Amino acid sequence: MKASLDQGSVEYDDRGRGEALLLLHAFPLDRSMWDALASALAPRFRVIAFDARGFGASPLGQGPLSMERIADDAAELLEVLGIAQAVVGGCSMGGYAALAFARRHPDRLRALYLQDTRAAADSDEARRGRAALAERVLREGSAAAVDAFLPKLLGETTQREQPGLVAALTARILATSPQAIANALHGLAARADSRETLPKLLVPALVLAGSEDAIVPSAEAEAMAQAIPGARLEIVPRAGHLANLEQPEAVAAALSGFLTGL
Repeated sequence: MKASLDQGSVEYDDRGRGEALLLLHAFPLDRSMWDALASALAPRFRVIAFDARGFGASPLGQGPLSMERIADDAAELLEVLGIAQAVVGGCSMGGYAALAFARRHPDRLRALYLQDTRAAADSDEARRGRAALAERVLREGSAAAVDAFLPKLLGETTQREQPGLVAALTARILATSPQAIANALHGLAARADSRETLPKLLVPALVLAGSEDAIVPSAEAEAMAQAIPGARLEIVPRAGHLANLEQPEAVAAALSGFLTGL
């Protein structure tokens, strides 16, 4: 489905009824990363997911894809759908955008779900690396993003035991335009430091991470959960940076329990 928003539009899915859960996808993927989780939760909850600008079926936006742009699109989509408040969650880039949502639209935030993400901004070295990769992707194509990111996205167990998932993610990234990938890389590099946001959060929060996440170590997820008043922490065994795709049943159970307890 298409929603017309400020300065463009986004494609989204809206499944189920009940407590609204709005999910923001990881880089460099799209809303389809939430399909299995949405199917598991839809019998009891209303699950909404949309493609950030330039990803999946959403048209390319102008300039860098900032976390604030994703957060504002999320809030506007809720307005279009007539939803006053929602549980907002995200994985990796989606988690950065969810934290931006918490700062910019606190009145619309029912609870927060942070999966395989971090609160800190990029280091100077990381920013330079993203800029260099953006140039490489524009020069060589989306395959450069596969080379740079895919080995880090999945845990060792998944890479060894789920070759079908590795192939599916490869195809998904290759289908994404180089310009969209570059726009997001610049937006990720420029994102705000959210560490000061964590102790100010006044809503229930679930922090979930894969035990084999090579991008955000479990210790960092634990520290983030400790900084959020009353937050719950779930570490999913045998999963990397995309825990909901690698261990879907465990993540669905953890998130369902969190939502039920609200």
